[in-house]
Amino acid sequence: MTEDYVVIKALENGVSIIGLTRGKDTRFHHSEKLDEGEIMIAQFTEHTSAIKIRGKVELLTKHGQMRTAQ
Repeated sequence: MTEDYVVIKALENGVSIIGLTRGKDTRFHHSEKLDEGEIMIAQFTEHTSAIKIRGKVELLTKHGQMRTAQ
């Protein structure tokens, strides 16, 4: 199984990134704060089914590049 990676670049200070679990109950299992210019590489795994991002970011995925509308 190959996991998907997402590159997240903060375009402002205080960007929140929250990993959500798989299974019966969706739960928060990890959170990070990024400041402007910081980059995080996140991975979807058997434990992580979703990533919630709050703030202005640029995302790079295998599906393309996107930015939040904030």
